[in-house]
Amino acid sequence: MADSPPRSGLWPQLRELTRHRVLGLLRQPEALFWTFCFPLVLALVLGFAFSNSEPARSAIGIVVDATDGDAPEWLARLERDPRVDLVRFRTEREARSALRIARIDLLVLDAASLPPQVNLDPGRNGAEVARLRVVAATRPPGGEDLAIEEVRERGSRYIDYLVPGLIGLNLMGTGLWSIGFAVADMRQRKLLKRLLVTPMRRSAFLGSFLLARLLTLGVELLVLLSFGVGVLGVPLRGSIATLALLCVLGAAAFAGLGLLVAARPRTIEGVSGLLNVVMFPMWLGSGVFFSYERYPEFVQPLLRALPLTAINDAVRAVMLEGAGPVAVLPQVGVLAAWLAVTFAVALRVFRWS
Repeated sequence: MADSPPRSGLWPQLRELTRHRVLGLLRQPEALFWTFCFPLVLALVLGFAFSNSEPARSAIGIVVDATDGDAPEWLARLERDPRVDLVRFRTEREARSALRIARIDLLVLDAASLPPQVNLDPGRNGAEVARLRVVAATRPPGGEDLAIEEVRERGSRYIDYLVPGLIGLNLMGTGLWSIGFAVADMRQRKLLKRLLVTPMRRSAFLGSFLLARLLTLGVELLVLLSFGVGVLGVPLRGSIATLALLCVLGAAAFAGLGLLVAARPRTIEGVSGLLNVVMFPMWLGSGVFFSYERYPEFVQPLLRALPLTAINDAVRAVMLEGAGPVAVLPQVGVLAAWLAVTFAVALRVFRWS
């Protein structure tokens, strides 16, 4: 029996294996970017966005008709407060709608009375701070407190604002992650090379991912809506057919975006990083957890052009305000454009290996 080769010590083996792993990492530009560059970029962006040490400003709404004639002195003091953004509305209906979608923290219903009557959702972040700032502007020492009307009816609670955003977030996450990972996995396992020699068309292959995504959408949407409407009491004031068509279009748009992201990366790590880059701006800027109207005005047109913003705005309009198909045509146009452009570009740049 031949003698086995002599074994080296533990530390030489560990040193050589570690060197091999490090060199392998340095030969992968994608891994280097997501390991070192992306965390730095993320820290810089978030550091710039949240570096302000000043307290958050309060958005306080008031109906223009409520201030006809001479504006009360307390309103002038409130307007001079650098911590307050005073938002004026033409009608009470418009103002209540802004409160419902979290565009404002508090609504002044009767500015002429002192103390004024206000409308707020006590469960919403920022409402209490806004109330205290109105109190500071209106109440003299030892005076009466505000006449508060708490908003608790369906459609005006924070949970009513949140659920449509979660529906949009789920449509985005499922569309991008499921398709992106599936395509990258097939490429990494060399399955796409085998399909290349078949008479199958590229459009048929990519289109099958779109159709498969739409087939699973029904069950997904049914579960989310049943929980939101049945358990949480979120209103569904619009047409179910309109809502379903919006979700179909939204799911298709995100599926097209997922195909585009997965058209080139060769590894699961590569497509995972790209998906995070695509989704990160929409997580923060598309109005899932708070209104995107809190961002500076020059950024808002860009945010409205994002597919997640479009589906969130459309679903909220249908569920909370009973909007019909005509009212959501701008959002439909945004989603249709994303679907057409991403699928067309994915067809052109897709590679099998």
